[in-house]
Amino acid sequence: MDGPKAQVVSGARDGAEARHGPAGRRWARADLLILIAGVAVAVAAVTPVVTRWLGNPPDQRLVDLEVYRDGGRAILRGAPLYEVLTQPPQFLPFTYPPFAAVLAVPFTLLPWRAAQLVWTGLIYAALVVTVCYAFRDLIHRFGRWAPLAAGVLVAAMTWLEPVRDQFRFGQVGLFLLAMCLADCCARTARWPRGMLVGLAVAIKLVPGVFLIWFLITGRRDALGNALLTAAAATLGGFALLPSDSSDYWFRVLLQGGDRTGAVDGTTNQAVHGIVARILDEGPARTLVWLALALIVAYYGFLWARRTSLAADLRAGADSASLLLASVAIVGLLSVVLSPVGWIHHLVWMIVVFAALAGDGRDTRRCLFAFVLWLLFLFPIPWWARAMIGPEHSVVSVFVGQFLRDSFGIAALVSILALGTWLVGRPRPEVDHEDSSRREVRVGTLSP
Repeated sequence: MDGPKAQVVSGARDGAEARHGPAGRRWARADLLILIAGVAVAVAAVTPVVTRWLGNPPDQRLVDLEVYRDGGRAILRGAPLYEVLTQPPQFLPFTYPPFAAVLAVPFTLLPWRAAQLVWTGLIYAALVVTVCYAFRDLIHRFGRWAPLAAGVLVAAMTWLEPVRDQFRFGQVGLFLLAMCLADCCARTARWPRGMLVGLAVAIKLVPGVFLIWFLITGRRDALGNALLTAAAATLGGFALLPSDSSDYWFRVLLQGGDRTGAVDGTTNQAVHGIVARILDEGPARTLVWLALALIVAYYGFLWARRTSLAADLRAGADSASLLLASVAIVGLLSVVLSPVGWIHHLVWMIVVFAALAGDGRDTRRCLFAFVLWLLFLFPIPWWARAMIGPEHSVVSVFVGQFLRDSFGIAALVSILALGTWLVGRPRPEVDHEDSSRREVRVGTLSP
């Protein structure tokens, strides 16, 4: 067989041999080794964190998981859900909607050690999903080295103080973060957009801020899906647990901080916590908190809308980073506007770092992200407590009080930076791609 047809067949055969021959097998082995290296880096980073907290005494590890399990056990034995307390020394109550207790029932069927291991594995999986969504464009630039880059980023995020606390307490924050991030930032959603946010709201009310985001950014279909999903899950809770549901919606919610803990504690980095550490309890403190919260909410949602609209006007990685910025602002608002925003709730800083870094082309943005990442590596608010007390000077106490609020202040600064500086920052100059560079992608940071 001669002619063009023969050349096509010959070319196809040569391509197949290239793919399946010795060279192709070497490329496949190299890719597998890169993937293994990425997994190894991530596992090496998370192992010390996990083993430290799983090595604690039984009554001091994953205490929030025990709250969920006790909620599930209360359902199985027909006990009042919001009257149960965990074992001493914590005596923690169940504070979530009844739907969350229903989801916790399967973990009551596992031995305590097995439940801890499964829950920790799920937290780790949620962290991987979060990193892959948030740093998608940066990871993509590494080409075939992308699995290793993803592993390094997962390792870097693992050692953040809020993330370590997720493993320490067995919290749900990374689950909710992964659900909301995927729902808002997936380029092609395989589910009705808004459904994951609705589920997150049914599990814990705090992600409800994304309902406002759907509304102000014109995502009406997603808003409708989220409301329907949250309503269906909540009504399902009423159908299964009518008494507990009534108790939650008409009594427990009104108790607020009485059930969740002291609002002036160091771990509360919300605006309310910052104000509570300055002013004594009373009407003045409440008025100051509400005034500041309204100001933060107004500008926060204004900037979230602004960054979302700016994302719609741009393309590629620039658009993606602005969308991430909008989502990060709303996620941080869910923490700083809440009466209690614990340090472990600030896992939303992962999305802040990703929005600032973008695809890695802008050096200043990357440096800003790196400095913020360094700040959250250390338990600075807890260290600052040692600087406060009658035996210290006025300067020491002032610096200590400021550093004690450093995570909350950093969250507020991040909202400001994403909503103003990042939106107004011009896109870095990128050299036009030419044909001589188009094929040189292996082992380089390809655009």
